[in-house]
Amino acid sequence: MKIRSSETWSIPAALLTGFLLLASSAHAQNSDLDALSSWIALDAPTGHEHLATDLIEEEFSGWDRERNGSLSKTIGSGEPWRVVACALDSYSYAVSQITEDGYLRLHRIGRGSGHPLWDQSHEGQQLRVLTRGGPVVGVSAVANGHFAAQHRLETAITTENDLWLDVGAESAEDVATLGISLLDPVLRHIPAWSYANEVAGPRAGARVGCAAVLAAAEAGLNGDSGSTKYVLSTQQNFGWLGLGGTLSSDMRPQQLIVLAPGQNDFQNEEVDRLGARVDDLLSQFTRTNIRVLAPKVSGRDALMERVELDDAEELLAALVASINPQAGIPDWQSAPTQLEVLNDDADRWGQGQNISYLMEIEGLLDQVAEKSAVPGHEGPVRNIIYNAMPDWAQDLAQVDDLGNMWLEFGPVSELTVFIAHMDEVGYWVESIDEDGIVNLQRRGGVVTTAWEGQPAVLQLDPNLNSESLPESPSLRGVFLSRERPAEKQPDSVRAWFGMNRQQLAAAGVVPEMGLTLHKEGHRMGAYRYAARSLDDRVGTTSLLMALHEMDPAQLDHRVVFAWSVREEGGLVGAAALAKRLGQRTRRVYSIDTFVSSQTPLESPHFAFAPLGSGPVLRSVESAGMATPSELDRNRRIAEEAGIDFQIGLTQGSTDGTTFTPYGAPNAGLSWPGRYSHSPAEIADLRDVAQLIELIKAMAEAPLEL
Repeated sequence: MKIRSSETWSIPAALLTGFLLLASSAHAQNSDLDALSSWIALDAPTGHEHLATDLIEEEFSGWDRERNGSLSKTIGSGEPWRVVACALDSYSYAVSQITEDGYLRLHRIGRGSGHPLWDQSHEGQQLRVLTRGGPVVGVSAVANGHFAAQHRLETAITTENDLWLDVGAESAEDVATLGISLLDPVLRHIPAWSYANEVAGPRAGARVGCAAVLAAAEAGLNGDSGSTKYVLSTQQNFGWLGLGGTLSSDMRPQQLIVLAPGQNDFQNEEVDRLGARVDDLLSQFTRTNIRVLAPKVSGRDALMERVELDDAEELLAALVASINPQAGIPDWQSAPTQLEVLNDDADRWGQGQNISYLMEIEGLLDQVAEKSAVPGHEGPVRNIIYNAMPDWAQDLAQVDDLGNMWLEFGPVSELTVFIAHMDEVGYWVESIDEDGIVNLQRRGGVVTTAWEGQPAVLQLDPNLNSESLPESPSLRGVFLSRERPAEKQPDSVRAWFGMNRQQLAAAGVVPEMGLTLHKEGHRMGAYRYAARSLDDRVGTTSLLMALHEMDPAQLDHRVVFAWSVREEGGLVGAAALAKRLGQRTRRVYSIDTFVSSQTPLESPHFAFAPLGSGPVLRSVESAGMATPSELDRNRRIAEEAGIDFQIGLTQGSTDGTTFTPYGAPNAGLSWPGRYSHSPAEIADLRDVAQLIELIKAMAEAPLEL
């Protein structure tokens, strides 16, 4: 059937009703959740808390900077003296080494998190380097998902000594150009994250404590007499050193209220000591009453530590009661907004390239890479592709019952088929426990360690066919972490969205809906681009852009451009296309990743194709190869077109292999990519530009040379 314009798509009534009910019920608490999550997202690495405190001073009046960097605000005067403190600093890493080939090594600042999967939750992810000039995004290396056989004996849980950071540099000089220096702090790149009635993120409990401290201070909360000094403490990670500096330079308080990092159960008790390096100082204050308040959290010290709104409000109410039981509960205040990333600065582009063309590629990649489209849910990506086609191509485009999209153009003859896939690895909803835990089924070769314990997005699209929504509503949540892991790989991955089974059903959640992580596309360094799902959104983009450069009237044979569904985990869509087109096909080209071993975690003995050295004629793979005569032909076409290219062998399989039983030789036209099937996938935009030219050259070449 013909594809329809985006204007004809509609959201099923039952799904829309459930989604609107969910949105309506959550509306009243959204502002509080937004405020709390903004505190969790605030960058304040231990020893670098000025990145947050400078902005807090600007936005909120009356706060003073202590000599140790902590911020304080005093309400009232005289005795009794009361101090209320929270832990502002973030768990983070420091750049400990910059290698000659442009990679960064990392080391924890202080002890950091005690969760056994903390370091592993930073492998294969986007991280943020907080340079003197601002934040720069990089990705942490992870073993290529396609090379799982080579890593099957690696069962030890990842530690900080295993982390490599890739910032899109090719040398130490490139790293310096990005403004990155030794000792710069590094932390996970995660937006403010809330869902249902929860907030989640690194040190969520501690940050909710700081949100409570600031809310009380801004409300002018004080006792019936005396003074209350509110402190946003630095360096709690080193044993409350910021708080100790404040106390040593101040009058000895009669009461000290400490809002501590989150605990497994709500804490509200008087204590003799904090169990920290500041205890010696506190022991000198014979009149000081010490009370510790800590919110209840789930997944304590995990990357996505979780706090329910009710537990945050219980903490705030307990703080008010400890200061003045007669006072009202203050409103939550949002944290100040920080600069997100510097990567897209025009000055960071390299020299001697067609920058405007690379920017055009980047812009289209931003659109398709940030869309969720696990197998069977490719509608949003297909919709972008269709609407970006030239008018003549839209008139020819067809979609089958599975959701494959293709068009034939040029004079009638045997077909030359070019095929890229629209889906990405991810998960399906398999079942839902009564308490709302969502059990998941892998779709494709997911690097499971890179999903565990991360932000989750559930695509509220129930359809597994061509009627998928162009813009699916979604639910936010988290992929759960194991609390006591014995080895690196989890047996299963589960997700949580803050709702029980009945509530999820009311929101429209059904089995086989797709899940992936929160996704962002970022340019790194001069030419690199990083995002989850570059396999195969780069192929999708390249095929679409090549289509814009094609003139059907100039062809002397029939060409098919196809975008397939459900490639990951079975080549399902391509098999249907092969059944339809295979007997008419002379040859097929798979536009897909060449999984390169050019990473710090792989052996270079095969699949070594450096990024930035041109597209790859993917010649041998796990399920087939380009026959010598076809490879020679492809080399000749590329050479005559003046395209720099590479030749290589890699692992995995491509859509084109479904055509070979019909007698059509398959060859891959690829770009070299790193960290396949993980959230850290990288391509080089120069390779993509050359790949587009390569597709065009192959499409225009005569059937027989």
